Amino acid sequence: MSVKTLPDAPGVSDPPEAPRSRFSLDALRSVPHAGLIAVLVIVVVFTAVQSATFATDRNIVNILSQVSVNAVLAAGLTLLMTAGGMDFSMGSNVAVTAAVAAKLLADGRPTAYAVVVALLLGTAIGLVNGLVVTFTNVAPFVATLASATLLDGVALLVHDGNTISIGTRMFALGNNKILGVPYLLVVAVLVLVATALVMRFTVFGRDAFAIGGNEHVARLSGINVTARKLVLYGTTGALSGLAGLMLLSRLGSSSPGGTAGLSLQLSVVAAVVIGGTSLAGGYGTVIGTALGLVLLGVVANALNLLDFSSNYQPVSVGAVLLIAAIANEMHKARSSRH
Repeated sequence: MSVKTLPDAPGVSDPPEAPRSRFSLDALRSVPHAGLIAVLVIVVVFTAVQSATFATDRNIVNILSQVSVNAVLAAGLTLLMTAGGMDFSMGSNVAVTAAVAAKLLADGRPTAYAVVVALLLGTAIGLVNGLVVTFTNVAPFVATLASATLLDGVALLVHDGNTISIGTRMFALGNNKILGVPYLLVVAVLVLVATALVMRFTVFGRDAFAIGGNEHVARLSGINVTARKLVLYGTTGALSGLAGLMLLSRLGSSSPGGTAGLSLQLSVVAAVVIGGTSLAGGYGTVIGTALGLVLLGVVANALNLLDFSSNYQPVSVGAVLLIAAIANEMHKARSSRH
């Protein structure tokens, strides 16, 4: 004769569950760009405590205005890197387009003419990079770094050792405001928003992610990879031309060895990588790039307000870039394990 054992009522023999906290470390890690946001908050709070000038409206607008040129470049680079590409010549493209536009304006050419020439020249430079990368086996890093060196030399030839002043031409773009917001910042925000919409809601954006994830599979799925790459490099070139015009309008002149070139490019790459865009392609977000831009802008502003030598700025950019690259690789390895 067997004896049946009735199951316990729910909750009678079960051990009491530990109370669940509303917030957990895993939940915090799941927040997009949580680490970047945390670092940004720490830097902001520390600088605000140390300097009364930092948190003023004027200084905040100044920070955002200073990163506007970088933001336009970073938007294009985010899209390109998501597709597995790289363009180290964007900063040098800025130097050339700004120099050519300044030369045209100084010679009395109409502003609209100089703007069109600069945009077309920037686009052409980007397309040449795209042709070299697409139709040869040269790595994008090598091809565009060679282009950067060549373009730096071209910029020096255009200047011929002299600073080219444009007077008050294009002054409005570089210095005027609308509702208290600088025109340069408005342009940067529009470019970032447009890039985010393209990446999120268009076929072209989805194709960029697919190409960056696996170019061979993208070809097999029917994506015209060659055409997409040329459009991407042409876009980065056009945005470089726009950034050159923005920089020229803000400074009122173009000088040999100015703020453009490889130093500008490294700051842009740092912002994009800090924002989480994969160096190998297949992942990238404009929001992350925007946060990276703001972080670098805040760090540069903090060094200035706290009376650190300007020599520390490239040190800080390089250190943050290295840390971000290592963090991205660790995050990718952790994601592959899960």
